[in-house]
Amino acid sequence: MLARHRAVLPDWLALYYDDPLEITHGEGRHVWDAAGRKYLDFFGGILTTMTAHALPAVAEAVTGQAGRLLHSSTLYLNRPMVELAERIARLSGIPDARVFFTTSGTEANDTALLLATTHRRSNQILAMRNSYHGRSFSTVSVTGNRGWSPTSLSPLQTLYVHGGVRHRGPYADLDDAAFTAACVADLRDLLGHVRSPAALIAEPVQGVGGFTSPPDGLYAAFREVLAEQGVLWIADEVQTGWGRTGDHFWGWQAHAGSGPPDIVTFAKGIGNGMSVGGVIARAEIMNCLDANSISTFGGTQVTMAAALANLDHLLEHDLQGNARRVGGLLLKRLRDACAGLPGVKEVRGRGLMIGVELVRPGTHLAAPEAAAAVLEAAREGGLLLGKGGGHDTSALRIAPPLSLTAAEAEEGAAILEQALRRVAG
Repeated sequence: MLARHRAVLPDWLALYYDDPLEITHGEGRHVWDAAGRKYLDFFGGILTTMTAHALPAVAEAVTGQAGRLLHSSTLYLNRPMVELAERIARLSGIPDARVFFTTSGTEANDTALLLATTHRRSNQILAMRNSYHGRSFSTVSVTGNRGWSPTSLSPLQTLYVHGGVRHRGPYADLDDAAFTAACVADLRDLLGHVRSPAALIAEPVQGVGGFTSPPDGLYAAFREVLAEQGVLWIADEVQTGWGRTGDHFWGWQAHAGSGPPDIVTFAKGIGNGMSVGGVIARAEIMNCLDANSISTFGGTQVTMAAALANLDHLLEHDLQGNARRVGGLLLKRLRDACAGLPGVKEVRGRGLMIGVELVRPGTHLAAPEAAAAVLEAAREGGLLLGKGGGHDTSALRIAPPLSLTAAEAEEGAAILEQALRRVAG
């Protein structure tokens, strides 16, 4: 299978592991490979399998809708799309919200950038250092992570702002209040040197960047400064939305002091594996386009049916609360396990979105080789993880389905502790 993959797919299409894994099926929080080996899944298809593998409610919704109609495009009225949009608009916290569905987070962010630049008549965008917003031409141009930016060519003029990474950079040694004040002062100074930008796009928790985040309230403070010039705030909730952080349904709610964002983008978890993304915006922003537009595959009946069933399950079973409770147990367990390990700089996160930052012992230098080795060792123990990071890929990313049990959290933590002691001890 690996030889066939390499023969027909791009060289730049990344694969995990020295011996890449073929996953054939899953159930709950577990998956199986082609050799029949079972793994506890702590990455969920890059945070996409949000509730559970093979969730019966979603499978039944998909097969039921597929037996009636798979697709018709947005040229026709679509009851499941309207029903899901109504629910998301109510949950968004954005007044007079409108929802547009896409097939991915990349496409959602691309649409948000189109809306913001059109509404503001500016192609200048503020983005965060260490950020990731997708793989399209426009989203790569606002991605502040060199490892995921294959070109400097861009349809946008992007300026990068301090604040997305708490533990690195010129303000890392400040306390939270001083860190926030310094980042706000830097933003205000930057705005004094440029023409008024269209928007700031920011992840409340940086996903590909290694699950790092600023102090709570930073983006609220940013928004007060941005509002002075009418600059919009786009919250990229592709990885943080739907309760994954436990404390909040949306990641932006940790920064709600100045109200909700102007635009929210989402994807990944809402479809539980189906291709669903989207944009939520105030009506005046969403309706600013003066040309025709449709979506062929965004909001198809079968993906909307899956998302509706998945959202119902998420809310009815309080998976946000489970993420808060079980995620809190897992975070404490991992911090205890990593205490004293010279190769671990930090265990951070909230809910079921946890990062473990690895360094070369005795230094603050990133250790990408150690992160890769831990991934291999954890796989040997029956645990699948992710990885990420800014200057180098040196953070382990832990993001299991939100239905994770306390027993499964302990099982995964024990496997990871063993792997970390072998590599980073």
